[in-house]
Amino acid sequence: MLKPVIFKANDVRGITEGDAPEWDEAGAYALGGALVEVFGLVGRTLVLGRDMRLSGPRLSAAFVEAVLDAGTDVVDVGMASTDELWFASGSLGLPGAMFTASHNPGVYNGVKFCHPGARPIDSAELVAIARRASAGPVPPAPLRGTRTERDVLGAYAAHLHSLVDLKGIRPLKVVADAGNGMAGHTLPAVFPTGPGAAPIEVVGLYTTPDGSFPNHPANPLVPENLLDARAAVREHGADLALVFDGDADRCFIIDERGEVVSPSAVTALIAAQELDRHPGSTVVVNKITSRSVAEVVAEHGGTTVVTKVGHTFVKAAMAEHDAVFGGEHSAHYYFREFWGADTGLLAALHVLALVGHGDAPLSELAAGYTRYAASGEINSEVADQAATVDAVAAAFAGRGEADRVDGLTVSGPDWWVNVRPSGTEPFLRLNVEARTEEAMAALRDDALAVIRA
Repeated sequence: MLKPVIFKANDVRGITEGDAPEWDEAGAYALGGALVEVFGLVGRTLVLGRDMRLSGPRLSAAFVEAVLDAGTDVVDVGMASTDELWFASGSLGLPGAMFTASHNPGVYNGVKFCHPGARPIDSAELVAIARRASAGPVPPAPLRGTRTERDVLGAYAAHLHSLVDLKGIRPLKVVADAGNGMAGHTLPAVFPTGPGAAPIEVVGLYTTPDGSFPNHPANPLVPENLLDARAAVREHGADLALVFDGDADRCFIIDERGEVVSPSAVTALIAAQELDRHPGSTVVVNKITSRSVAEVVAEHGGTTVVTKVGHTFVKAAMAEHDAVFGGEHSAHYYFREFWGADTGLLAALHVLALVGHGDAPLSELAAGYTRYAASGEINSEVADQAATVDAVAAAFAGRGEADRVDGLTVSGPDWWVNVRPSGTEPFLRLNVEARTEEAMAALRDDALAVIRA
């Protein structure tokens, strides 16, 4: 079973549990063979990982069987965060497949793919995989592949620490909310205790990986899912908090007051550091990222490239422009030193180094990078997404410049409104930014009045 709805813009993702599953083990088997055939992997090796989702063992096992039957070897890194799988692909020079549904509820599962060096696949390749998988299993190859297991967690943690200098930082207390996702697996390796470790005390929340998500959904884009970490910062007098999504490739950051630091401000903050280290470099942002990022990049002598929302689009732009860094409004952060791939923990280490090497609290450091009022991402279910986007375009006609680079964006001198279909969920997403809170609220309400009419 492989219903067409599971093939998204950037990956495969759909319901695997309950009365109306959208894909199953037979579908996973078909996907494995399709990947081998489309990527020409016969006689080669694929690296594979999975997150903590309950359906992960059975789906990934079926996928592996197909890959082996099709004549391809598998290096299985076991349970891993998505950025740990990117590390494995990059360090081993192998194409990769990661079983995860990121922030989606526990009934979902999916697969993210990459070429060797964690390079993204493109939409045409994903369409080719979908077509081949939907046509049925690939016939077995004359010579079956072999599967080996490999633990890369220690090497992953060592690589992150090689990129950020935490020597000599002041003692820090950090709340880390893993949301019962894969950050609970990676955090102990990245923040060890004992002699020689950085003086970072981690207050862990929900660090036991559990695909049923018993405490709160592992989706930090939803403000309610940040409440526990915000409260814990205040309770423990922490310097900041880190909140991860299910596969731990995203990281939201909360300051010492328990206030959320916008991912755009984090992007600007890290971009400034990276441009000071690599003058004249390029920074990639998506269409929803605050204008403050481009302003900061220009002030530090860099160039900004804007792309569509989604990790495959950003990673492709990172490679095309040899960008030093990239950031998205959803708290995905990309680094040239990490094969152009996204890693929430590396972004967190950069922020910890900045805070730890100075005396100022995070709120003070971030203040200079927050120059606009933002609505945050507002989701609405609509019957006809395309017609609704057109209706918003008509309502805003004449108020600013419009483009269709990613959904619809209408821009004025000091504001913009973007509405776009989700690539992973049945929502229309609205984002608004303006110079003042009042202007943002007015634009937001005008757009919502059309979207929810």
